[in-house]
Amino acid sequence: MEKIKIIHNPSSGRQMVEKKIDRICKILIDNGYIIGKFQTEKKNDAMLETIKCCKEDWDAIIVCGGDGTVNEVATGIVRGGRKIPVAILGAGTVNDFANFMELPKNPDEFCNMIINGKSIDVDLGKCGKNYFVNVAAGGLLTNVAHQVSSELKTILGRTAYYIEGIKEIPKHKFNSFDINIKSSEFTEDLEALLFLVCNSSSIGGFKKLAPEAEVKDGYLDCIVIKKAEFQNIITIFIKLLKGELTSHPNVLHFKTKKVTINSHKKVHIDLDGEFGGVLPASFEVVEQSFRIFVK
Repeated sequence: MEKIKIIHNPSSGRQMVEKKIDRICKILIDNGYIIGKFQTEKKNDAMLETIKCCKEDWDAIIVCGGDGTVNEVATGIVRGGRKIPVAILGAGTVNDFANFMELPKNPDEFCNMIINGKSIDVDLGKCGKNYFVNVAAGGLLTNVAHQVSSELKTILGRTAYYIEGIKEIPKHKFNSFDINIKSSEFTEDLEALLFLVCNSSSIGGFKKLAPEAEVKDGYLDCIVIKKAEFQNIITIFIKLLKGELTSHPNVLHFKTKKVTINSHKKVHIDLDGEFGGVLPASFEVVEQSFRIFVK
């Protein structure tokens, strides 16, 4: 009988999520699976529990939470040294990766996906010693995600990010920062408002922010929004909504396996919605390092 560990972030949902987990447990137990449950309490709990699962005899993991929790499980898989297949049940404020992969949220469909056993290996991004499933970013408004409290996320959901973002805009006043980019594909010094190093195309709820990004191509998509006047920022935003961001002349886009980014200013790095240090940093792809169940 296969053993599955459920790793659940309780701050990433409400009673409805608990009911989904209970339903999933019942279906899987009825189908002969042995189920273990682990509830996170603080940062890195999901990562440490995943490492334990890698060292023990668990056959699969179900992670229930937002992108931050998925990030911790993916990090635990790599550091644990055993590619246990992971089923992702999106339940947080932001579920970009689960949405991009079109993973089921209905408990019956979710369990059928596990029982059918179809899985694929996808890439991860790496920044220093840390990993990301979706995106590494720096610049305009990228600090919003880790300034919103867990309580506010739970109560208001995605609205909490919009509220915090509106509060942050006057502080930025669209200030640019110098950026030095070095890669085998592109090297340049320029003034930027924002940089994104993307593994998938769905970021911050925008399904096609990096329209050419693909989690199985062995590359990261680097996007830089260059310094621009206010009217140009409006047109950039319109392009973003249409999934045409990379076609704007103020937007730089290239694919790479590794890129180093530096700045004379103190620029914070966001990894899947969590604080990931400051520049300078190197970003690289870790090919086919994360195995996930798919429909």
